[in-house]
Amino acid sequence: MSSEMLPAFTESSNVERKQSLSEDQEKSQKPRLGEEFEPISKRQMKKLIKQKQWEEQRELRKQKRKEKRKRKQLERQCQLESNVDGNDRKRIRRDVVHSTLRLIIDCSFDSLMVLKDIKKLHKQIQRCYAENRRALHPVQFYLTSHGGQLKKNMDENDKGWVNWKDIHIKAEHYSEFIKKEDLIYLTSDSPNVLKELDESKAYVIGGLVDHNHHKGLTYKQASDHGIDHAQLPLGNFVKMNSRKVLAINHVFEIILEYLETKDWQEAFFTILPQRKGAVPTDKTCESSSHEKTSVRVEDGLDSDSSEEENSRNELQLPHEEEKQDKENSNESTVNSMAH
Repeated sequence: MSSEMLPAFTESSNVERKQSLSEDQEKSQKPRLGEEFEPISKRQMKKLIKQKQWEEQRELRKQKRKEKRKRKQLERQCQLESNVDGNDRKRIRRDVVHSTLRLIIDCSFDSLMVLKDIKKLHKQIQRCYAENRRALHPVQFYLTSHGGQLKKNMDENDKGWVNWKDIHIKAEHYSEFIKKEDLIYLTSDSPNVLKELDESKAYVIGGLVDHNHHKGLTYKQASDHGIDHAQLPLGNFVKMNSRKVLAINHVFEIILEYLETKDWQEAFFTILPQRKGAVPTDKTCESSSHEKTSVRVEDGLDSDSSEEENSRNELQLPHEEEKQDKENSNESTVNSMAH
């Protein structure tokens, strides 16, 4: 073989080798006879569909963001034109009447919570702060026993908290600077039901997100410290289809709403989430026994997602859960005897 033919022969052999390799790869990727593709689960299928929809709507989201920016710019421009001398803003601020009522979130339960619940507590505190700033009758807002995991999480994820206004953030326990006779601890386990709010008092909300793992803890703490305690009159006005457990910010917002309207029922129905299925108690009296049974079943199957912002400040009728448990056990006994 001549030297001129060697390069051509080498090149053709390399091409043949590459082609054979690619054919082998294709064969290996093809499923063998008798083999099937691994089935995709419903969850994976949903994820794939959502991802596809998200990709398809990318341009639409971009367009909406542009429209939102333009709308905000127009709103700011109109506001600046109407508030050239600042008169409108001054008039709005004059309508705000600060309440003398002190509302305290007790953060002394830090060691009882995991980081996941600490983050939920942080979000609920942020909501309380924002709602109090917007309220027509803002309360004297206190955050006490501030430290530990909560402070660390706020330092890392919300550094602006050090500049918050109209809030008293203290590392000390509330009992160190507020008179005992002025304190009322809000806890669902208390047999005392509030009729109205006394603006000379300091109401304490337990800053504990525990998904009902530490039942009765806030009531025990109040009793041990000799502090007055009470629960909001939720059971007097509201019947709910889900567990009667409210987040810290819901308790806070209900109090703000009551200070404005002086009407408990209006306050409850303005603030309670729709998923709670709240209806007035006078309407529930007219419901049939079948409806009541279905409500109990729904309560038993309530998902964890409805509890993710729940705190021990659950506003429920005392001993109502025990009564339902007894009813359920009686029903199961009758069913077993029937069989």
